[in-house]
Amino acid sequence: MRVKVLTILSILCWQLLWQHAFTQQKTGITKWVVRGGGSLKVDGSTNINKFTCRIMNYNTPDTLSIVHNKDISLLMGGKIGLDIAAFNCGNPIMTSDLRKTLKHKEFPKLIINFISLSKLPDLTKPNLDITGLVDIELAGVKKRILVNYSFTAFTKDNFRLTGKKDVNFSDFNLVPPRKLGGMIKTNERLDVEFELTLDTL
Repeated sequence: MRVKVLTILSILCWQLLWQHAFTQQKTGITKWVVRGGGSLKVDGSTNINKFTCRIMNYNTPDTLSIVHNKDISLLMGGKIGLDIAAFNCGNPIMTSDLRKTLKHKEFPKLIINFISLSKLPDLTKPNLDITGLVDIELAGVKKRILVNYSFTAFTKDNFRLTGKKDVNFSDFNLVPPRKLGGMIKTNERLDVEFELTLDTL
């Protein structure tokens, strides 16, 4: 009886080992390194005009990892942190108002955590239908959103990733800035676009 139990356990162990080996063969990890030249752009509007605010030259060498398996969604790991104080709207008053609205002294970073990717890009042709989930942390609030991505290849190992998404101030429990006793009102919607230059490891 004892021999039979040991035999069964041995068979089960071998099956688990083979299953693990087979899974490892199907699973791969792709790593992208963030290079210099990244940026974040925010387009917004008031009841009288439009405005654009930017954070330029993001160059912290973070690494993004993608775990891919043909049977499951692509899981991403990694994040970038942008300094709210680096926002520039081309107008000192507007720049100051945006930084204050985003509570930059209390929460100095806008953080983008990468969660998933719908598929790996084919850098030999346009990729306009790739999406991914990210967690955006802003002013002490975390929001999970679906981002639309496009990829532009410079070489086979170097490319630009562009992510676009519309968000609202209220998504992060923020009140749009107002001026002149409320006569100038900033609209809720912001069009957010970030660009990263990446190398494949």
